[in-house]
Amino acid sequence: MSEAPVAERPTVLVVDDEEDLRDIMRRMLERRGYATLVAGDPEEAISVCREHPGEIAALVTDLTLPGASGGELAGAASDLRPGLGVVFISGLPKDIAVTKGLVGADALLVKKPFTADALLEALKAVLSQEG
Repeated sequence: MSEAPVAERPTVLVVDDEEDLRDIMRRMLERRGYATLVAGDPEEAISVCREHPGEIAALVTDLTLPGASGGELAGAASDLRPGLGVVFISGLPKDIAVTKGLVGADALLVKKPFTADALLEALKAVLSQEG
């Protein structure tokens, strides 16, 4: 990979109520040069959005979380952090998630189980939509 060096690593907030999966995603991202923040539920994720002093470039969230859907979390997080890129993770196929009203048709959804490459490709896509 001959990418230009990035002065600052993009920070990604990873939200999943399954600790093992959250940890796996965090490690996947850190190995590829991202800084990460983690949260186990929507309430914790919103606190991170409010309190983190730096920029948060993207949110990677499970679609089904205790207390709120990933879509509701993404909306609340985007209100606090305008321009936040969002990648949803779900066991549901995207068409079913859209039909159920969990995400919009333009949402970027990575279906479980997924590879590091699939997650990183989705993340790069949402980050390139900024600006």
